[in-house]
Amino acid sequence: MAWAQEMRSTHARLREALQLTRDSLDHPGATVAAVGDLLLYCRGFCAALDGHHRAEDRTLFPAIAAARPDLRPVLRALEQDHSMIAYLLTGLTAAVDRSAAPDELHQHLDGIGAIMESHFRYEERQLLTVLESLNLPAAREEALGPL
Repeated sequence: MAWAQEMRSTHARLREALQLTRDSLDHPGATVAAVGDLLLYCRGFCAALDGHHRAEDRTLFPAIAAARPDLRPVLRALEQDHSMIAYLLTGLTAAVDRSAAPDELHQHLDGIGAIMESHFRYEERQLLTVLESLNLPAAREEALGPL
């Protein structure tokens, strides 16, 4: 499997999911459908991003560490990012659950988006070359999450 391309593709889909979630906030008027869309997109985005990071921590990163022990400090930094993003996702979910105002929800999404983008770019700079030749006998979902 071409793991570098799979990672790029997964990151692109997560960026699209974040944009759909943002777009769901921008419906004119607080209709029941718009609120339902927001709940659907937010929960889907949060689950997808968290699932992606959990899969990396559980399957992909240990395989990279075994193949390239010199990258362990990079992997630790990426895992720390995963923890920070999980914390931010919890805050977003809590805000959605209590029907926070759109401005507050946008602030949550903007913060998550900024950290997520920085994380993805760093991860790609550090790992794509390694992923080009990584021999990992795992399903895509097992290594990169259910997207």
